[in-house]
Amino acid sequence: MHNLLIFVFSFTHIFFLHKTSSAANTLSPNQSLIDGQELTSAGQLFVLGFFTPGTSKSRYVGIWYKNITPQTVVWVANGENPLNDSSGEFTIGADGNLVLLDGEEKTVWSSGPSRKIQDPIAKLLDSGNLVLIDGKGDSGSYIWQSFDHPTDTMLPGMRVGWDKNSGLNRYLTSWKGENDPSEGNFTYIFDHIEFPEIVIREGSIIKFRSGIWNGVGINGDILTSFTAFKPELLVTDNEAVYWNEPGDRLSRLVMRYDGQAERYIWDTQNSKWTSIYEARKDFCDNYGACGENGICDINSIPVFCNCLIGFKPKSQEEWNAFSWSGGCTRRTPLNCTQGDKFKKFSSVKLPMLLQYWTQDNMSIEECKMKCLENCSCTAYANSALNGGPHGCLIWFGNLVDMKLLQTKVGPQQDLYVRLAASEVGSTSTASKRKVAVVAISVSLALLVLCFIIFLAKKFKEKKMRKIVTANLGQRHHSEEQALPLFDMLTILAATNNFSKENQIGEGGFGPVYKGKMSDGQEIAVKRLSRTSKQGIKEFMNEVGFVAKFQHRNLVRVLGGCVQGEERMLVYEYMPNRSLDHFIFDPRGGNLLNWRKRYEIIMRIARGLLYLHQDSRLTIIHRDLKTSNILLDNDLLPKISDFGLAHIFEGDLSAVKAKSIVGTYGYISPEYAVHGLFSPKSDIFSFGVIVLEILSGIKNSRYRSPDHCRNLLGQAWILWKGERPLDFMDPNCDRTDMSTELIKCLQIGLLCVQKFPEDRPTMLSVVFMLSNECMTLPEPKLPGFFMEEFDGYSQDHCSNNAMTITLLEARN
Repeated sequence: MHNLLIFVFSFTHIFFLHKTSSAANTLSPNQSLIDGQELTSAGQLFVLGFFTPGTSKSRYVGIWYKNITPQTVVWVANGENPLNDSSGEFTIGADGNLVLLDGEEKTVWSSGPSRKIQDPIAKLLDSGNLVLIDGKGDSGSYIWQSFDHPTDTMLPGMRVGWDKNSGLNRYLTSWKGENDPSEGNFTYIFDHIEFPEIVIREGSIIKFRSGIWNGVGINGDILTSFTAFKPELLVTDNEAVYWNEPGDRLSRLVMRYDGQAERYIWDTQNSKWTSIYEARKDFCDNYGACGENGICDINSIPVFCNCLIGFKPKSQEEWNAFSWSGGCTRRTPLNCTQGDKFKKFSSVKLPMLLQYWTQDNMSIEECKMKCLENCSCTAYANSALNGGPHGCLIWFGNLVDMKLLQTKVGPQQDLYVRLAASEVGSTSTASKRKVAVVAISVSLALLVLCFIIFLAKKFKEKKMRKIVTANLGQRHHSEEQALPLFDMLTILAATNNFSKENQIGEGGFGPVYKGKMSDGQEIAVKRLSRTSKQGIKEFMNEVGFVAKFQHRNLVRVLGGCVQGEERMLVYEYMPNRSLDHFIFDPRGGNLLNWRKRYEIIMRIARGLLYLHQDSRLTIIHRDLKTSNILLDNDLLPKISDFGLAHIFEGDLSAVKAKSIVGTYGYISPEYAVHGLFSPKSDIFSFGVIVLEILSGIKNSRYRSPDHCRNLLGQAWILWKGERPLDFMDPNCDRTDMSTELIKCLQIGLLCVQKFPEDRPTMLSVVFMLSNECMTLPEPKLPGFFMEEFDGYSQDHCSNNAMTITLLEARN
């Protein structure tokens, strides 16, 4: 019996080794990969294995970087057919193809039909390329490779475009979502066969085009942005591809699920991916941004679009409203019989090739005559096809997607647009007449303009200070400190004319946009919505308060902008958005370990202590919540949004509010019921935030099927039941840090006690957080212990539950 067991064990062990592969970089027909095993490239750069993206529950086979965190996937095999469990098997089938089988040995994915392979071997290369080779044939020839079937990522050495011999058309396809690698809506493709160009599409709709490849280079700004990874564009009889030679392995280009194509390199020093190029980097990169016969100039602020000379807006009303997509139409129709002429435009991105004709070995003058012969011809240019100095390219119909190029690097082509003779003649004559007038008047105009700008700025600053003083209504606060002001043109330039791509948030105030100043400084611009419940008083309230704050845990305001009905605040930009995006999201919660959460709690407390006690004025925030706690590059918090803040005077006892404003779930009982607020109102909100940070659950969303308690009530019950660790977020290390976790839970409960006189001051809170051996008082029943602040009835709850409606609720 003993010998039999030894035999069975030995046979099983040998069979297992024969059947699986977990550390090598190759896979043979008699081997397979099961869930939990991996292939690793020889240089330890890439891994092939099973993975689950983000919050998804499905399993996929893919390739990712071995030593980079978080996991960065570069290729997915079965994006359209995920596995529902961990029973998958990745192997080489009987026909020599790579296959992925599910638990019932049904084929989920296959590399596809190929020629008969004598000895197929799959190998993961250090380039990130999974290749299938014939072990008995030419090992340098790939039967199949993942580089020919990219998903959303382009790696060094990969080609995008056509292989005309094999019929392959390689292009990138975005994921459907952040956690869903199935095919999304966006593609990144090397388009057009005769004049290839890089195009991003959403479905069939073009969203971006790079400019055409004319045999010398790409006619657009894209070429200069790619010098960081040295791309090559190759157009021959057999292929038309865009690629970059193998070099730095830690770089990638991704067609993101949100429609942006972005190039990243790995920042070894800071251990993160750094963006070095965006395809759609500004307004003018949006396809057809200025409509037909319009030309885009990103430096022409605030009007980025202009009609070509000889054209006018189709709708002047829309044009005046900064809506340019309707495009332009001719002022004077073409007339072949009377002789049309051409206007030259230099350094432009050539129009989209919708209707065109081309001919090699034709001079630019011959091209002009060819265009004049055809009354439908609207423009021509030198094509420089196949690297030659001559070639003719002619457009018919309307001209779409032109822009002025900002660099002089790369192929700079001239575009000749056909106009009625009267347009060219009148333009030329008028220009000659005006040369002398312009030369004389420019200097005078500049002097006058500078003087007007100087006076306007002084007047605007004085007016702003008067409005701030009048709205604040504080006699002791009326000294005229100069507030930083920004003009509208600066804000438009920084935010790309408030483009949708730059919008990073939406609050009770209105939309928030990311911007970049001319000196490179990143900013956040809060634009007061005309439908916002916050008005000029709240706007000026925030300017008046925040401009004077000097504390590292408060968001710094850089200035404001008032023009017409526009009201804007300019803040320092906080790259990691707000705290709620982390603690209420399972994936984000993993980034906040207990040490980081404890530091966030402490810094919020110190920021509040500054407002309540250490600043020259006692400030009550009145809208403290996780979405108003912003995080910087190091995930350190800063309190923001002071539109509802109030200067507290007198003996710090509660005062009566004219109206109740705040956010459900954070507002204190005495304020909600009686309209009374004091510094203790902020203490209550702080306590709610502490409990949310500890549990990872939003107070207003906590529901239990078996009781009517809210999050505060649940924390109290677990505290009284001596089960405090059951309250904690599973992402926290509840074993090593249990003492600190329990202390913070106790402090949170002390802050949310029902009666304000029972709550500690912020000075006491900071002292309690800073001292390890301090004995803390026992907390009393919290406010809103039951679901009594819902705004709607719950039949299964106690009949004594009280419903309160905020006069001005803020989400």
